[in-house]
Amino acid sequence: MDHHAHWADWIFCLARTSKEDKPQKGISFILVDMRTPGIQIDPVITIDGEHHVNQVTFEDVRVPVENRVGEEGKGWTCAKFLLANERQAITDLGAKKRMIKRLRKLTHDVTANGRPLAQDPDFSRKIADLDIQISGLEYTELRFLDAQLRGEERGIEPSILKVRGTELQQALSELYVEALGYYALPYPDQKEGRGRNEPDIGPMGAAAGMGHFLYSRAATIYGGTNEVQRNIMAKLLLRA
Repeated sequence: MDHHAHWADWIFCLARTSKEDKPQKGISFILVDMRTPGIQIDPVITIDGEHHVNQVTFEDVRVPVENRVGEEGKGWTCAKFLLANERQAITDLGAKKRMIKRLRKLTHDVTANGRPLAQDPDFSRKIADLDIQISGLEYTELRFLDAQLRGEERGIEPSILKVRGTELQQALSELYVEALGYYALPYPDQKEGRGRNEPDIGPMGAAAGMGHFLYSRAATIYGGTNEVQRNIMAKLLLRA
């Protein structure tokens, strides 16, 4: 599955170029122009009804050897470098900080038991807990960046950031839907009526709440499942 392949001009491919030695040593990293004959892109509509990902198939696709990145058979080294950066990017602290601000604003726009949700101490504690976790994640990422600047070798940090970042993403979307309550339910009608001039149902941002919640279920899968990340962390720690 490829994110946004329907918009891409180029794609990289990890191609098996040798069956000798260890499996990961027979992979080459190749850049492919998406206009190359033999490439087919089929949309995969996700649970939120959106077109984020695609199935990309290659049928007798040929590319020049100049499109190879690095040495032949050593593409896994390039892939690991990209994966580490991807897992750090998935952390997306900026989006989480914006989400917690929107969540706090939402609590002033909806009511629970006849009063603004912002006055509910239990819900306020839930927001505070997530806010603290976001701060912890931020300091973890800053330590990782500092280590990178000093030229230190990457350890378990990318996996930590990926696991904690995606779990926080899901927790934020769950709490947002909890705050919306019944306002989260019109989501399918909102999708079908996209582009209409009628006002949204509920507070601003309500229509997007359920979609974000549904799609965020994939966050602990893409970029390397969180179960695999925990195995990586355990392996590196036990080796240390």
